[in-house]
Formats: sequence, C-alpha cells, structure tokens
Amino acid sequence: MADSAFSAARGRVPCTIVTGFLGAGKTTLIRNLIAQADGHRLAVIVNEFGDVGIDGEILRGCGVENCPQDNIVELANGCICCTVADDFAPALDRILALEPQVEHILIETSGLALPKPLVQAFRWPAIRGRVTVDSVIAVVDGPALAQGRVAADHDALEKQRAADESIDHDDPVEEVFEDQIACADLVIVSKADLLDDAGRARVEETLRPHLRAAVRVLTGVNGKVDAGAALGLGLLGLGIGVEDAIESRRTHHDDEADHEHDDFDSFVVELPAIRRPEELARRVSEAVEAANVLRLKGFAHVEGKPLRLLVQAAGPRVEHYYDRPWTAGETPRTRLVVIGLKGIDRAAVEKILAA
Repeated sequence: MADSAFSAARGRVPCTIVTGFLGAGKTTLIRNLIAQADGHRLAVIVNEFGDVGIDGEILRGCGVENCPQDNIVELANGCICCTVADDFAPALDRILALEPQVEHILIETSGLALPKPLVQAFRWPAIRGRVTVDSVIAVVDGPALAQGRVAADHDALEKQRAADESIDHDDPVEEVFEDQIACADLVIVSKADLLDDAGRARVEETLRPHLRAAVRVLTGVNGKVDAGAALGLGLLGLGIGVEDAIESRRTHHDDEADHEHDDFDSFVVELPAIRRPEELARRVSEAVEAANVLRLKGFAHVEGKPLRLLVQAAGPRVEHYYDRPWTAGETPRTRLVVIGLKGIDRAAVEKILAA
C-alpha cells in the first residue's frame, strides 16, 4: 500500500468511513484492511445500534500490532450521526492523543446510520483542523441485491410494514440504503463468491441509479479487497477532503433538520451456557424467521470449551465460529444483540432463543 494513502493532508489525519446495511460485511472488511496495513498505525471507531456493542469485540480479537486494543473505540449509545457532539468528538480526542500517533482512522457506522451528517461534522471548527474524510465506502450485500432486496428476507419486512399502520409507508430500509450509496466514493459488493453472472448483472443494475459518476464498484469475498484500492481514495493530495464536497451528494434527508431511528428497535438477550453451537444456530435461524429479525450478533459460552463462540445472522444466513479464548479477566457468558423493525416481538425472540 502506498504511503500516500496514510499521509495526512496539511497536518490532518485521514479518515475512511465504512457504511452499509446490517449484515453487509463492514466489520469483516475492516478486519482485513487492518491486516493489510503494512505496519501503518491505525485506529478504529465502531458505532453500534443498541446498548451493547459486538463489532468492537470482534475487531479487538484481530491481534494486529499496528492496531492494538487501545486504538479501537466503541460507541454503543446510538447512531453516530445523531451523537456527534456527545460521542464522536470525544472519541476523536482520545484517538488523536495516542502515542505513537495514529496515521489513519477507520470509522464503522451502524447499519442504520446516514453517512452525510457524519461527514458534515468534519467541518466543525473543533474537528476540521485535525482530521479529514478521505473517503466513504459503502458495503452492500451482493446476494441480497441479486434477489432484489437490500437485506435478506426483505419480503417478510414488506409484509410487516404493510400490515402495521404505525410504520411509515416510505420504507426506511430502502432510504437508508440509497442514502449510503449516494454518499459513497467506493462501493464494495460483499459475498461475491455466492453470485453467478446473472446475479452480478442484477447487482449492477440495482446500484446504477444511485451511484454518482466515477464511483468505483469492487467485489469482495469474506471481506477481502486490496487495501490500496480501499484506502486513500479521496482528494488529500489537493489538501481537501470529502467534507468539502458533501453537499453535492443528494440524499433523501437533505431537507430535514434532523432524523430519527424510531423505525428500529434493538435489545440484548442473555442466555446460559449452550451445549452445542449447531443447536444455538438453529434457534437463531428460527427466531430470525419467526420475528422478522434484521440482524443478530453476539458471543456464546459453550459448555466445556475455553473458546468464545461468535454468532452472527443477517436474514436467514447464520454463521458461528470460535474467534478466540476467553481471557482471564472475562466471565464466559452468552449475550446476543437483536435488531429489528419497530414493534419486533421481543418476547417471541427471547422464547425461541431460550428453548
């Protein structure tokens, strides 16, 4: 990777914002970018939707020397684009005070976040002189788009939305997706190994109306893309960043003074130790289907195992694997974060997962 990808413009530290819908593969992408950093000192800000963050823990398990645990800051108090003053600015202060100095910052937004307000915050006087947005990367779920959806099991979400008069009939999921693409400098289509030629053509057709001119589209498998292609995309060589041109990127929310995420709910389910990972995966899949869960992720304690089990679900796709040993200071436990549309049946989800 070229050194220029990490060099600051006029003394400012470049930042790459990674956005994308729930389960698209943002965290996996960032793990791979960290691994390819070639010794450059990175920091990561992870924004979770809900009370308990999981992505930060996944990234801390990377064990890469150039991005130690202290360089990963997790914000779990809601959408980063809504809490800039209270959460984002202090997080930047903490990162910029690190020694040795950080050379590049990766910012993973929650799946519900709108990137434009976050980019606009980089023009604040307290922020502008220290950091700049090098690029916005949108990660999209290739197989879902190939099926005409922005997320897995979107038909069930449409049925729920049509039946529930309390939900705005302007689909919030579609608007979030389109706003993320509209602000992107680069779009990465994840899970490309699951696409055939016809599927790739459908993905391109879906993206095309929302892409600005000259925006590149790359494909990735298990989050693996060339770091040189993903970082250092902005205008830093000219001393300006994305924040200086963000107003030209039109989104659904341009005429709104503020925005809300009342269309979504999240909660944490705590369970006792499990006997078999396959059984937990089956229950997770059942809960996703029965209650229209958008995203589920977390860690599980497996009886007799010294390793932590990572569990993730995006629509009907459920994956699980041991990511690292439980540390001496940790109490092994099972905690799952569930995200769904407003009104999701929490009791039903909890009952299925605890069965």
